[in-house]
Amino acid sequence: MDLTVVWAAIIAFAVAMYVVMDGFDLGIGILFPHFKVGNERDMAMNAIAPVWDGNETWLVLGGGGLMAAFPLAYAIVLPALYAPLIAMLLGLIFRGVAFEFRWRDANHRKGWDAAFSIGSSVATFAQGITLGALLQGITVTGRSYGGGWWDWLTPFSLLCGFSLLVGYALLGACWLVWRTEGPVHDDARRFAKWLTLAMVMALGLVSLATPFLEGQYYTRWFSYPGLLVVIPMPLLVGGAAIMLWRTVHKGSDHSPFVWALAIFGLSMAGLAVSIWPDVIPGRVTIWEAASPPVSQLFMLVGAAIMVPLILAYTGWSYWVFRGKVDEDGYHAHDH
Repeated sequence: MDLTVVWAAIIAFAVAMYVVMDGFDLGIGILFPHFKVGNERDMAMNAIAPVWDGNETWLVLGGGGLMAAFPLAYAIVLPALYAPLIAMLLGLIFRGVAFEFRWRDANHRKGWDAAFSIGSSVATFAQGITLGALLQGITVTGRSYGGGWWDWLTPFSLLCGFSLLVGYALLGACWLVWRTEGPVHDDARRFAKWLTLAMVMALGLVSLATPFLEGQYYTRWFSYPGLLVVIPMPLLVGGAAIMLWRTVHKGSDHSPFVWALAIFGLSMAGLAVSIWPDVIPGRVTIWEAASPPVSQLFMLVGAAIMVPLILAYTGWSYWVFRGKVDEDGYHAHDH
């Protein structure tokens, strides 16, 4: 068994879980200003209140795993992306503080609502910029970052930032369709309809630009065996988008969220085909960046214990707080 591949899979899994699970609650923060002050905003927030902080566990696992299993990649990526990563963390902090204080400090709720929405939007935009900066390539000199402070800021990275805002907002709208009733549910269906179109457009623009960022992307996409994935991908994404559109208009409440997840899953699969086996695309492979096998094995013991526990706790919490919510919900004791 190649422990390096195992750790690459663990980190990829953690990142995918984070995108899916923190994506929809960041998306609700992005949509938050479009809900009426009062009961509608309370209901939207209560749809994620029991689970939002647990969702961020996967970000810690992904970041910590990258540092421990691929220290060279961590040492190169961090200085290359200090600005967007710091912006992301500050956004998450603002969002987390605002989330709790808006219930406790009713006199300043308008300000906390703004902080919640701005923090969610900044964190999402920064994550998209980070992805775009990684995809477009990081300058590596020897075993360290060789670029400048502003290398991450390009039209492509900004496109990825705006695209992720659309994607997370779509996840958030679909989650609210599933978990709420009344005006919030109706608004969420309306938002999801237009966000589906925007998501398809954003994916199309990113997909058109990506093959020309790095020579390896073009080769992987348009030669065997990568071609076997690339050819059906537009059909699969298009089919999922059509099903999402149909279920948003008329369908069970949980179906839109399932189809939105399918679009994200297909997008991440395409990303994996483009990058593998590099941890820094076109520069450093997972084997070049890996820590010693003894260290990987030691950490794998801990991961083998902790990852199932996190999954079990996550599944249990979602089961306990299943079903529709109202404006009282999780924070009923605070009113």
